[in-house]
Amino acid sequence: MIAELVHSDRLDPFTNQEKIVGERVQKVIANAGLGSRREVEGWIRDGRVLINGQKAKLGDQVAENEVVTANGKRYRTVSGGNRRRVVIYNKPEGEICTRKDPQGRPTVYKALPRMQRGRWISVGRLDINTSGLLLFTNDGELANQMMHPSSEIEREYAVRLRGEVLPETRDRLLAGVELEDGVARFESIRYMGGERHNRWYHVVIKEGKNREVRRMWTSQGVEISRLTRVRYGNAHLPRDLKIGKMRELEPKEINRLAKFVGVLGVDESEYSSGIKLVVEKSRTYKKGRSRR
Repeated sequence: MIAELVHSDRLDPFTNQEKIVGERVQKVIANAGLGSRREVEGWIRDGRVLINGQKAKLGDQVAENEVVTANGKRYRTVSGGNRRRVVIYNKPEGEICTRKDPQGRPTVYKALPRMQRGRWISVGRLDINTSGLLLFTNDGELANQMMHPSSEIEREYAVRLRGEVLPETRDRLLAGVELEDGVARFESIRYMGGERHNRWYHVVIKEGKNREVRRMWTSQGVEISRLTRVRYGNAHLPRDLKIGKMRELEPKEINRLAKFVGVLGVDESEYSSGIKLVVEKSRTYKKGRSRR
């Protein structure tokens, strides 16, 4: 991305000249995972976004080394240097979906490649006893859109159950069962075969409540012996991806995923550019390197 000089009422606090700017502020905030693009635009209209202490307007752009305040929290802009990235990870049982664990248990983040800037954002979670597909991205807007309840993204699980599922049990789970945090239901239940005491089913849900699939079966007195996520939206768990291994998606694959959830794709030429947010620790502006 080549930054361009645009007319703005914002001046560089040190040179008293117009700043060279590059990325729309709503895009930068959304990419940081603070909210969807639509939510951030609402914040701007409500005056809850500031750029160097001044109220932002829709369409305002920011360059590196500026201070952005969103919902009362201060951030500094830095040159991104990271393209949009997405990783598929085949999570094994026994790993937890947190960055650090006081008990010293292994976490899914240890398997991911390191980034010089930004961080990996998990698209949903799996409990410690569930294996299968996990998606990670450095694009906050993409992650937010994939997880937001309004998107109603399908999650498909392969479930191994002990015993037979009666027709009336299946009908109740499709109609909806009452859990402690509300009604939950399966969009579909498909019998995939198996022996008398170990039968495989594929189930689809559109919500991401904590341990929802397990709790739904348990509410009907059915015991799960294995649970694996095999699909999230239009992203499928590759058959050749071994447990505990990851694969990074190609740009065209990422754009297909983004389009599926209503996020604009990114040209490959833009993948090495961008403005990112980091937490601002100082309340004084720091003079950046000259951009002339």
